[in-house]
Amino acid sequence: MRDIRKRQILAAMIAALAIGTTYAQTLEVSGATTVQKRILEPGAGPLKAATGVEVKIYGPGTGRGMIALIDGKVPVAAAGESLEDAIESAKKAAADMGRTLNVPANLQYHEVATDNIVFVVHETNRVASLSKDQVKAILTGKISNWKQVKGPDLPIKVFAPASGQAVRAAVEKSVLEGAAFAPGTTEIRTALEQLKLTGSNPGALAPYSEAVVKESSEKIRIVPGTVIRRPLGFVTIGAPNPAAKKMIDFFNSPAGKKTNK
Repeated sequence: MRDIRKRQILAAMIAALAIGTTYAQTLEVSGATTVQKRILEPGAGPLKAATGVEVKIYGPGTGRGMIALIDGKVPVAAAGESLEDAIESAKKAAADMGRTLNVPANLQYHEVATDNIVFVVHETNRVASLSKDQVKAILTGKISNWKQVKGPDLPIKVFAPASGQAVRAAVEKSVLEGAAFAPGTTEIRTALEQLKLTGSNPGALAPYSEAVVKESSEKIRIVPGTVIRRPLGFVTIGAPNPAAKKMIDFFNSPAGKKTNK
């Protein structure tokens, strides 16, 4: 009886350790700031409670997140665009770093939400709306003063995400359509820095994820008229590992969808 009891205790301890392992998984994810702010940060608590997966989040942008994935530094990249566009963002980010990128053939994209990219000005700028053609003319430098679009008599200052970021890639594809940003454009590495500059410059114009704008306390407002819709998701090399699959399944579930802002 004593030996049986010992074996029962040992079995219970092994089971407890197994449960502890199952419910204490850390998953590193690197990539899009929009996915970080809209999905991962608000969903981190519910995700851990439901699955035991705790996410460790890095937000250098889609391109650099894809590079981290391909380099084997993280098992999951967060993408603020389609897989095709995320690969292009990664190549541009790699070129800026002075390196080439060997893209695996078995990348998998896991969409979990959609997002709107909007154009933002300083809150004191009361320009009523901007059409796609007007935005393109501003970004390329053909329109340089807000009074040309029935706004205040102020020089326009364009703040753009740096090369390799998903928001920039979406603007280049959907608005610029092959044209280049004007030479005077200020390129910014992070969305938070870009928000601060936009909120402190009365002549500013900049593109952002709508979700990021709604969270910001900076002195900014969305200009109606031009909206770019895009997917948000995660990228893995081959099938996601068990922790990544739990995360992806959770954010595609009704409970996970409720955490999206």
